[in-house]
Amino acid sequence: MKTAGLQVLSLILVLSLTALACAAPGMVDDLLNPLPSDDFSKESSGWGIGTDSQSSVEYVDGGLQMIVYQPFFVTWSNPNTEVYENVHIEAGVKNASTDPKAFFGILCNEQVATTAFYYVGVSPNGYYAFIESTVTGDKYLKEGTSELISGSADSMRLGLDCSVNTLTLYVNGQLVDSTPAGSLPGGSLGLFAATDELSNGANVTFDDFAVTPLGE
Repeated sequence: MKTAGLQVLSLILVLSLTALACAAPGMVDDLLNPLPSDDFSKESSGWGIGTDSQSSVEYVDGGLQMIVYQPFFVTWSNPNTEVYENVHIEAGVKNASTDPKAFFGILCNEQVATTAFYYVGVSPNGYYAFIESTVTGDKYLKEGTSELISGSADSMRLGLDCSVNTLTLYVNGQLVDSTPAGSLPGGSLGLFAATDELSNGANVTFDDFAVTPLGE
């Protein structure tokens, strides 16, 4: 009986490998390296968490909550350190910040070796910015204001197209703005929150994080 069971298992394995071999290269890659998604219902899903005197990132009530205590401080978290490129990233966000200049959103193309990355976000007052962060400082690729943001200040769904050449921001599925990307290649993904001049000014909770290939 054990031998028969092994034979059946071997047949299933052979058929599975044959199916993978016949699949399109992109399909094989999707099966072996699925793009991340998370509703934050499980605290074991892998996001970096922790609390100190500067900020807090914790799983709270089925979401990923970020509170920033220190003025002019950015905190962020990643689901993993995998490299992704040419992807669309989305996340729902509930804003409980006391500062209308609190800044929050999505980061992409993070370089593990240098901690350089793009972070693209919004503020409750309608402000948005595309920023390239490196060890030498932040470079603002583009910034502006939009009523799409201020009109949904308490709760919205953010979207970001992150390609090698272009960054594009969406709020509730509507295009806000786009800008040529900087010099960063593909990298890891994440979410962030930042304060302006007010202490304890940023308090947001992210939910329903999803990543899809651009064009799908």
